[in-house]
Amino acid sequence: MNDRIRTDIAHNARVWNYWLGGKDNYPVDRAVGAQVTGFYPSIGEVARADRAFLGRAVTHLAAEEGVRQFLDIGTGLPTADNTHEVAQRVAPETRVVYVDNDPIVLTHARALLTSAPEGVTEYVDADAHGPERILTAASATLDLSRPVAVMMLGILNFVMDTDEARSIVRTLMDTVPSGSFLVLTHPTLDPELGGEGNKAAMAFWNENATPPITARTRAEFTSFLDGLDLLAPGIVSCSRWRSEEGDVVAQFGAVGRKP
Repeated sequence: MNDRIRTDIAHNARVWNYWLGGKDNYPVDRAVGAQVTGFYPSIGEVARADRAFLGRAVTHLAAEEGVRQFLDIGTGLPTADNTHEVAQRVAPETRVVYVDNDPIVLTHARALLTSAPEGVTEYVDADAHGPERILTAASATLDLSRPVAVMMLGILNFVMDTDEARSIVRTLMDTVPSGSFLVLTHPTLDPELGGEGNKAAMAFWNENATPPITARTRAEFTSFLDGLDLLAPGIVSCSRWRSEEGDVVAQFGAVGRKP
């Protein structure tokens, strides 16, 4: 598996880890991460806000909505308060499946992400572009006839075609039952959220790192949640989803419930 690890080109999971203050990254990741920060100084704040949103969303779903199954697609490198840690803090019996296709992520995940004894934590090596494979693999751990929270934080921005991204979401949400949830974050150029600086930063990223990334409008982001009932406060900067702390960041956040 390790022959898939490229240390000569920056990779999103490792650069994100760098922005979060982690150590699981290479010089090329730090160099590109620093240059992106030069274009868009608040990118580190975006990364931290996205992570804090995960904590609030998972806590709410586990504590207030009774969710006991989570499918976290695009796991990234483990940091503090990963999905299973947050959920199992509320309900130790929670079952969590992480999905990623970066070998360094999977290596770290298997080493560092251990479940509470009452629950289950599993890892699937799969790409977000293949939702059917994800569902088939996840069904070995999760009961897909019971509600599942599908987590897609900062992952649909790596699906360049918006129609394909919608299709991926539809496939996932059509399979899980009523009472399931979709948890989304996504970068935007929306000036209301201060997203103008994302444009130059993303152009630089796409020339110097992998995988390529795209921003989306509020309307495009909203389309991913079609047919779902939005939890309050609806579609907002992820930093302001059930929080008044921190600055607004150019990253939409929302949680929708399948009726």
